[in-house]
Amino acid sequence: MISNQVLQSTIEGLKNIARIELCVLDVEGKAYAFTNQEMEKYSAQAVEFVRSSADSQEIAGCQFFKIYDEQQLEYILVAQGTTEDVYTLGKMVAFQIQNLLVAYKERFDKDNFIKNLLLDNLLLVDIFSRAKKLHIQSDKSRVAIIIEANTGKENNVLELMRTHFGSNNKDFITAVDENSVIVVKELDDNATNEDIDKVCATYKNQLSKESVRDIRVAYGTIVREIKEVSRSYKEAKMALDVGKIFFDDRDVMAYSELGIGRLIYQLPIPLCKLFIKEIFDGKSPDDFDEETLTTITKFFENSLNVSETSRQLFIHRNTLVYRLDKLQKTTGLDLRVFEDAITFKIALMVVKYMNYMESLEY
Repeated sequence: MISNQVLQSTIEGLKNIARIELCVLDVEGKAYAFTNQEMEKYSAQAVEFVRSSADSQEIAGCQFFKIYDEQQLEYILVAQGTTEDVYTLGKMVAFQIQNLLVAYKERFDKDNFIKNLLLDNLLLVDIFSRAKKLHIQSDKSRVAIIIEANTGKENNVLELMRTHFGSNNKDFITAVDENSVIVVKELDDNATNEDIDKVCATYKNQLSKESVRDIRVAYGTIVREIKEVSRSYKEAKMALDVGKIFFDDRDVMAYSELGIGRLIYQLPIPLCKLFIKEIFDGKSPDDFDEETLTTITKFFENSLNVSETSRQLFIHRNTLVYRLDKLQKTTGLDLRVFEDAITFKIALMVVKYMNYMESLEY
């Protein structure tokens, strides 16, 4: 079914060309779109016309036409005008709406196919057969991109994305839930993450112009076959979630850049609690004072370099050493030793993950 908005804009454009009044009604006589509100009065005549066997007919000085969707009567078109060519012009308008029905049906079928593909609802043999039927090439390079935003009531990200980027027949823009939009983007065979980052930046910038806020974008790895698109989607979904936990300062997140955060995200919470209890003896990094946490963060940012860390913290080297010694006595971990530093870093990330998961429960 074509949306009322599309029908309205279509017949208004055709009216400007043909110089005739137009009205599109359903089989029950309800007007979907019209160029003149007075044409709604032909509702009763439209219902009578539906019952007739004619595909076109002149009634009350107007031309009536039936528009079918695969032999199923879908719309009644009423054309009204003073020109002698009203019938011919009306026939052309009916033909245009018929083509719109075909295009929208194909778009719906493709959208339905992509949704089922993303959600793993198709058998392997069905994937290739349906892709062929819908004229979708199965051996193209593609990537799944997820866009999440705080839209409010005034914005519909799916419609905005389709309006600005939906004209490319090679890409598919859809949604499988209310929170995010998925783009299955076709790429060149030599495309890199840098190319995808540019695409994501374009999406983000356009949505920002439309007053969409809190935009986060994530994408999976590039896949070479249509059957692998669901994997790229799952990766993008994980990249979106993991990015919120460990990379909250980044608006665009790639699955390939998640690092150890990807592993921690898949750990069960009871195992995380046991790990933290063993490392910190019942305590938590959340208990450290702000000065200690700042010191730890800077020390890791500078790859365990004492001199550079003390310089950036504007403290004497001996002061930093004193803080690290104090931390070692408290936790038993010496951050100047690589293995202890790794253990401590992982522990900090585990605590961050636990806190995030706990916040989702409230």
